[in-house]
Amino acid sequence: MSPIEFYSLLGAAIVAIVLLLLILLRPRGAAGDGATTLALVQQHQQQSLDRIDRVEREVRLQLQASAQATRQDLATGLAQFQAATLQQLDSLRTQMQAQGKVGREEQAQSLARFAESTNQTLAQLTESNAQRMLEVRATLENKIRDLQADNGARLEEMRKTVDEKLHATLETRLSASFQQVSERLEKVHQGLGEMQQLALGVGDLKRVLTNVKTRGTWGEVQLEMLLEQVLTVDQYAKNVETVAGSGARVEFALKLPGLSDGGPPVWMPIDAKFPKEQYERLVEAAERADADGVALAGRELERAVRGEAKTIAEKYLAPPHTTDFAILFLPTEGLYAEVLRRPGLADELQRVHRVSIAGPSTLTALLNSLQMGFRTLALEKRSSEVWQVLGAVKTEFGKFGDVLSQTRLTLEKAAKNIESAEVRSRQMARKLKSVEALPGEAAALLLGKADAGDGE
Repeated sequence: MSPIEFYSLLGAAIVAIVLLLLILLRPRGAAGDGATTLALVQQHQQQSLDRIDRVEREVRLQLQASAQATRQDLATGLAQFQAATLQQLDSLRTQMQAQGKVGREEQAQSLARFAESTNQTLAQLTESNAQRMLEVRATLENKIRDLQADNGARLEEMRKTVDEKLHATLETRLSASFQQVSERLEKVHQGLGEMQQLALGVGDLKRVLTNVKTRGTWGEVQLEMLLEQVLTVDQYAKNVETVAGSGARVEFALKLPGLSDGGPPVWMPIDAKFPKEQYERLVEAAERADADGVALAGRELERAVRGEAKTIAEKYLAPPHTTDFAILFLPTEGLYAEVLRRPGLADELQRVHRVSIAGPSTLTALLNSLQMGFRTLALEKRSSEVWQVLGAVKTEFGKFGDVLSQTRLTLEKAAKNIESAEVRSRQMARKLKSVEALPGEAAALLLGKADAGDGE
């Protein structure tokens, strides 16, 4: 509704109200005019109401149009505002991204500079600490070296003193003891001419008894090496014709004493045999876990050993020029053990062919026994002289044992003194760890004065 229409309606309403008041205030005599006037007023009022309705409808239509226009304006404004807002947000996001990128780059550069600075600082600290540790280590090494040198010098002086005393004591006592022993042994050698040969035999026996490697070997050991190590050259011979006129020569034969002194020796044949092919087939079959092959190779080995024993008995045994048995030497412990493992084979060889089998260890024991028999026989021939010599030697060695016992006690006492000195030296070293070392010149000057004071 426009203002003009509003004021027109307001004026019409006021006029209607004034007319109504005039009618009401007129005197009663003018009733006819009043009715007319009332009719006019009512008509005018009706017109006013119609006009008001019309105006109200127009106002309603205008309000609807205005509301629609307002809604359109609001929608347009909101769309424009939304578009502007989105544009501003895009611009703000782009700006923030750019600022964030710049901030990240600046932060990365700052972190890189901080890391570089930190690395430089750590490198400087590491280098400084390493230099300080080297200096500390050098100082400690110098102090320890000086202390060790001082302790070593003092211990060397103590050792020299102890060595001098021990050497003098030992030299005096041992010289006296060995002088007495030498005199006795000289008398023994002067009285026994033939005992020198016996002494050589005793040396051979000692060499055999101390030769653990030969006695305990498990590899192939040759028969000649065993004979050379155990017996002397006049106690066995090579390629001996034990059966006169047969032309058959056994590899080795031992010379045993004859029935009478000065008579021909009795030979004991020793022949080395090694059925290599049969034994290797047996070992290979055992490694393959082939029971049939093991049995077959075992029978072949037994057949070969029986054949060798028969040959030895037929060619080399001829009592009384030889012993009534011979020795079949098997050069490896494995082969010897395998032959012994065959049920009844060793007994059969001894019973039927009069041949005994021997491995390296068994033959060594047998030869040692024979050697002892030879020595016993020689000792029996000169038993009285031997007993006299042994009695004299026993007396002198009893005295020598007393001297050695006293020497041992002296050495043990000296060792305890040195051990005690070492313990005290270590205790002093632990106590001196916290003591600051003096310079070399000052220490030498101070120790020189102290030594001079002790000398006075």
